[in-house]
Amino acid sequence: GDCFPCPQEGCPMMGHHADRFTAKLKRVNQKYFLNTAADPPFATWRQKVFIKLSGVTKMRGNINLVFHDTEGNTKGYEIASGVLSQDQVYSKYLDVEINPKNTKKIEFLWNKTVFTPLWARLGAETVNIIHGEDGHR
Repeated sequence: GDCFPCPQEGCPMMGHHADRFTAKLKRVNQKYFLNTAADPPFATWRQKVFIKLSGVTKMRGNINLVFHDTEGNTKGYEIASGVLSQDQVYSKYLDVEINPKNTKKIEFLWNKTVFTPLWARLGAETVNIIHGEDGHR
């Protein structure tokens, strides 16, 4: 924690985002940072999520996925927020704190804004999640 706050250009990251800091890669004794989970064992699993919606053509709100593991732990992630449309596929990279091998279920949640009509409904037509080096789904 002695290195924070990060400089204006951000903390140099290891791994996936290292290419954002090419000038710092050449420095000797450069400190690098790595995203971790908040709780032991501090591991995360990179997953790419694709969601196709069905229902009302367009409305405001947000869509979330909640991952449940076999031990009763849950972790939620926002996938998209703002104007949502049934003719669009939403995709996002997530660093999920629940091991894919222990995932029991993934819950789709949709929250509409206060100004959305009561009758308006959205659902997930498809949810695809790709994880791991070999592209498991």
